Amino acid sequence: MSNLIISPSPHIHSKDSTRSLMLDVIIALIPAVICSVVFYGWRELLVLGVSVASCVLLEWAVTKYWMKAPSTVGDLSAVITGILLALNLPYTTPWWVVFIGAVVAIGVAKLSFGGIGQNIWNPALVGRVFLLVSFPTYMTSWSAPQGLFGVDAVSGATPLGTIAEGLLQGSSVQELTSAYNYKDLLFANLGGSAGEVCALALLAGFVYLCCRKVIKPWITLSIFATVALTALVFNLADPSRFTGPLFNLLTGGLVLGACFMATDYVTSPMSLWGGVIFGVGIGFLTMMIRYFGSYPEGVSFAILIMNSVVPLLNRWFHQPKFGRK
Repeated sequence: MSNLIISPSPHIHSKDSTRSLMLDVIIALIPAVICSVVFYGWRELLVLGVSVASCVLLEWAVTKYWMKAPSTVGDLSAVITGILLALNLPYTTPWWVVFIGAVVAIGVAKLSFGGIGQNIWNPALVGRVFLLVSFPTYMTSWSAPQGLFGVDAVSGATPLGTIAEGLLQGSSVQELTSAYNYKDLLFANLGGSAGEVCALALLAGFVYLCCRKVIKPWITLSIFATVALTALVFNLADPSRFTGPLFNLLTGGLVLGACFMATDYVTSPMSLWGGVIFGVGIGFLTMMIRYFGSYPEGVSFAILIMNSVVPLLNRWFHQPKFGRK
């Protein structure tokens, strides 16, 4: 006899499902995926294929043979983890390094906690940070994108890395940033992970998710506002040492992290004010790591740190009860 599951009222039926929400996220990521392949070529397509296939196969194998549970591959969450992991990696990453990142993301960060809805940290970011610490050579070997007109790729540091290295050598921010055009940073980044190549494509996906009401904008907007305000204050205090707001908003993995990883349902707060504080924390920590840390980029670390605070934010800030103002 099957068990009868009883849950408290109210019982509300919705056309939304985990699969439909995940499908919307995949659609929102398509512009960024297309841009990454156009700019980086077939090697980026290989990274994407290995990452997505590894995440899906690992989730299927672990749920079936280890957890002895029904497969959750059909909800498409593993596909999103694979796409986001690939977009956080250089297109030159070897396939076996991508596979290790998928093992950590799916096997350690997600399924070891019980699967979707129970993980504490964003799986793709856990995989990315693990690879950054374990394989720093592969994870920091950047090449500038080929460009829409087939210009040969050249090796070089990311804009954030160039600024960090230049400051250590005694150059000023004004001298270092003069080589960058903000239009190029918006449409085609000058090096970095595949997900950094076109901020405009990521913002288009974010607008799509907001229009579809898949995510709420307050986390992303609070991150952008905090980064801009923090950068403005430091830049006004010492413009020769600290980069300005627009440069920090358009460089690194900020747009990708703010739009697609900080807004993850499972690892972000449920309430409005919890989400705002969550976003402010991510923005502030990102800027502190960029300005004073040993890594030129801090978005991944900032999101994972604030993921750890989410249980407290959910405890301190509650959504209004259903039927009450």
